[in-house]
Amino acid sequence: MVQDKKVPLRPNEIFTFIPNLIGYGRVATLVLSWLTMENYPLVTMLILYSTSCLLDAFDGAAARKYGQSTKFGAVLDMVTDRSSTCSLIVFLAIIYPKWCIFWQFLISLDLSSHYMHMYAMISSGSSSHKSVSKDTNFFLRLYYSNRVVLFMVCALNEIFYMALYFAHFELGLFPFTQIPLGVALVYISAPVWLFKQVMNVVQMINAAEIMAGMDSKNYNERNKLN
Repeated sequence: MVQDKKVPLRPNEIFTFIPNLIGYGRVATLVLSWLTMENYPLVTMLILYSTSCLLDAFDGAAARKYGQSTKFGAVLDMVTDRSSTCSLIVFLAIIYPKWCIFWQFLISLDLSSHYMHMYAMISSGSSSHKSVSKDTNFFLRLYYSNRVVLFMVCALNEIFYMALYFAHFELGLFPFTQIPLGVALVYISAPVWLFKQVMNVVQMINAAEIMAGMDSKNYNERNKLN
C-alpha cells in the first residue's frame, strides 16, 4: 500500500488548524457578547460569553487529537482567556463603580501574572506555558498538570464574575431559596475564585524566580564567575 507523501507545511496553513478555527469562534462569540452585555444579560451569559468560555475546553482537546499543537494556538488561547475575563471585569467596573480600584487590581494581577508566567516558560525552553517543573509550588503544579482541576478552577472563576454581572439584574431566585440567583452563585463560586487569585500571585512569584535564575546564570557566564 502506497502511503501519501507528506509535504512541507506552509506558515499560513497554521491559521487553518482545527484548534485555531475553534479559537476564532471563541473570539467571535466574545466580541458579540460585548454588544449585548448592557441590555441582554441572558443572551450574553447563557449563549455568547459562556460559549466563548466552553470552547476553551475543545481547542486543546482538538490540538492533542489531531496533533496540531502550535505556539500560535497557545498564544491565541492565552490572549482570548485574558481578554474574556478582563472585558467582563471592565463591565463590572461600570455597573459597580465604587469598586473601581478593586477591578483595576484584578485586571492588573490577571494580565501581569499570566504574561510573566508565559514569558518565563518560553524563555526557559518549555514547550508550553502549562508545562511546569516538578519543583514548582504544589498547588501551581496541580493547577497546570491536572486538566480537571484546571477546567474547574477556570470555570468557577468565570462563574464568579458572571454571577456578579447577574446580580446587577433581576433574574429570579436561586432554586429553593429566597436568595437572588446572582448573589447565590457569587457565594458558591467565591472560594474557588479566591484560590485562583492566590494562584495568580504564586504564578507571578514563580515566574519572577525563574527569570531571576536565568539572569543570574547569564550574568555569571558572561563575567566568567563561578
